[in-house]
Amino acid sequence: MDLGLPDMSGFDLIEQIKQDEAFTQIPIIIYTGKELTRQQETQLKRLAETIIIKDVRSPERLLDETTLFLHRVQANLPQPKREILEDLRQVDPVLGGKKILIVDDDVRNIFALTSLLERHQMQVLYAENGREGIEILRSRSDIDIVLMDIMMPDMDGYETTRMIREQAEFRSLPIIALTAKAMQGDREKCIEAGASDYITKPVDTEQLLSLLRVWLYR
Repeated sequence: MDLGLPDMSGFDLIEQIKQDEAFTQIPIIIYTGKELTRQQETQLKRLAETIIIKDVRSPERLLDETTLFLHRVQANLPQPKREILEDLRQVDPVLGGKKILIVDDDVRNIFALTSLLERHQMQVLYAENGREGIEILRSRSDIDIVLMDIMMPDMDGYETTRMIREQAEFRSLPIIALTAKAMQGDREKCIEAGASDYITKPVDTEQLLSLLRVWLYR
């Protein structure tokens, strides 16, 4: 659903859909380039099964986000069947064996992300500040993608990303920004600094995996 409709706003349409008991469980994906204010985002997030895709540039990402909701019926399956499906999804040729660098000053975030990504057979390296992250990149030529925390002391994620992009060998390296805020203009700041894409904290793990698949597939 786009938010800019000719006869009513997308917000009004969602409210009407969710008021009908027959439609309350239908997932709604917002597919729009419109920047949202904090109030608008809060309004959307309180509606069940709603996901926001801002200014989507790739059909692959929309397809993957849609597939996520279509597969969430697995949550209703018995535990043994859920485990079978999870094992099948973990053997993912797009993610398996890929090297990912996490740059984040919060060790708890690093630990949580590492646990998630290693279950999908990714090889994880990490740095607790921007300078260390740049040094790791310079010393390794086999890193496939970077997760970059934005809110770091000393040298934040914006500056770190800009410094990485200044080096020719990293111009096309996928960098996904992790930002704790979902404020208007955040996406533009991340992209302007050189990020390939961004995702807000707390990280939706399925959405993160979706982003990784899109950028690693490319």
